[in-house]
Amino acid sequence: MTRLSPLSEEPVNEEESTNCSKKAHTWRNWLMNHFSLLFNKKSDLKILLSVLGCPLFPVSVHPKQPINEVSSSAEYIIQHFTAATGCRKLEGAVKNMYATGRVTMAMTGELGPNGPPAGAAGTPQKGCFVMWQMVPNKWLIELVVAGQKVVAGSDGKVAWRHTPWLGAHAAKGGVRPLRRALQGLDPVAVSAVFSLAQYMGEKRISGVDCFVLKLSADHGDLADRSDNTAEMIKHVMFGYFSQRSGLLVYLEDSYLTRIQSPGTYPTYWETTMGTKIEDYRTVEGVVIAHSGQSNVIITRFGENFKVGPAITRMEESWTIDDLAFNVPGLSMDCFIPPQEVQRDYPDEALDWRSPLHT
Repeated sequence: MTRLSPLSEEPVNEEESTNCSKKAHTWRNWLMNHFSLLFNKKSDLKILLSVLGCPLFPVSVHPKQPINEVSSSAEYIIQHFTAATGCRKLEGAVKNMYATGRVTMAMTGELGPNGPPAGAAGTPQKGCFVMWQMVPNKWLIELVVAGQKVVAGSDGKVAWRHTPWLGAHAAKGGVRPLRRALQGLDPVAVSAVFSLAQYMGEKRISGVDCFVLKLSADHGDLADRSDNTAEMIKHVMFGYFSQRSGLLVYLEDSYLTRIQSPGTYPTYWETTMGTKIEDYRTVEGVVIAHSGQSNVIITRFGENFKVGPAITRMEESWTIDDLAFNVPGLSMDCFIPPQEVQRDYPDEALDWRSPLHT
């Protein structure tokens, strides 16, 4: 029995993925052999959904960092954030939450390795999503854009994603929260993940004076998310908290992957995603962000790009329409992974599916 392909935040080739279970095609095979997909305008929607749809946060809700490494400045920033959002009142009182929202995604530009643009900005694609969360570490999101539906979830032990062109895929490495929930939608999770962050100083973002906190996936987590053809080199996240309001106003994360098969040159993929978070409103006494904009830059470089790197840009805007806590009827059964994940995920992988990684 073989492991399902890892949960990928990179584009995937639809034609090959139709028979992926038979031919063992994975996103790494596509990355090595089919770079032209990024310049195929028919593939825009799948690229957008692969990258922007359901990406995960770099670290778990409980980062494995010694408490003596936490700076007093970082502690102050998080205390200011929890006071500003009022999220402490949710701890112990809220067992689950529900949110619905709308998204608009678009390719905004591409630059080929030879310099000239490989494609103009794409047509904006509109859609909507619904998300459920349950304490601890259980979440499910259904996202539909232009008729294409992506579903992702976590039962607290394994994270997975299902797309119409790839089927169900389990994530490698420990369970991590959904990045979309950390964009101001879940202030309890924001305070938890950044509670052990590193203070990086001050910076002005979009006219707002901010304190900057940094989180990095450790070497163990990166190794768990790598294999002999795809090596995750780094994954870092920066949180920008307003000095005046204490609220999280910007998230930026970057991850670098090295792709290489025997007999081929290595190729590097660097993906940088920045999200402006705004429109904070009070819901049942807690301040929640209700809109924002994300911009992504994917840079591909290596020996295959001798003239220069290939760059792809895309963006997303999102709004929250409805949010509620303690929804009646939401149970553990709502977060059970698809049968393909339960059936195909090997028993030996249970070593990392432990409480230490949830």
